[in-house]
Amino acid sequence: MDTTVILMVLLVIVVLVTLWFVAVYNGLIKLKVRTSEAWSDIDVQLKRRYDLIPNLINTVKGYATHERELFEKVTKARANAMNAQNPEEKAGAENMLSGTLKSLFAVSENYPDLKANTNFLELQRELSDTENKIQASRRFYNGNVRDLNTKIQIFPDSIVAGMLNIQKREFFEIDEPKEKEVPTVQF
Repeated sequence: MDTTVILMVLLVIVVLVTLWFVAVYNGLIKLKVRTSEAWSDIDVQLKRRYDLIPNLINTVKGYATHERELFEKVTKARANAMNAQNPEEKAGAENMLSGTLKSLFAVSENYPDLKANTNFLELQRELSDTENKIQASRRFYNGNVRDLNTKIQIFPDSIVAGMLNIQKREFFEIDEPKEKEVPTVQF
């Protein structure tokens, strides 16, 4: 009798621990996949942005031919952003690209014909829409990173995360002071 009760209690404990492990495992995998999906969403929006930039530069070049240095800066910033690998590198490169794009739009203010050009206006609208989508994708990604990082640090879930070698993810953060700076334009 005593042996049967002890075996039943042990069996119940093993079943409960197994169910707990499976629940934690599934939760961690869901968060990991959602975080990867969110990063992919950022990449999709950034690709759209990168595809718009050459068209924007070509449109502005037709009106502002003596702004060669600015065009080179935008092109270089775009290439750096496209080649960045992790969220920290990507965020830094995106901050630089945003700054050069702001300078490009500031230059356009000096060319009334350009500001009236329908191609330029459409590209500017699309780029603005893309920036809004990038911002939403960043928030979605950072929310998932927050949830994943919290879950893998909370005991006892941290034990399962350690067994699965699930690592903390980096937030996709912008450089606040640089984003608030007014771009300087020199002629």
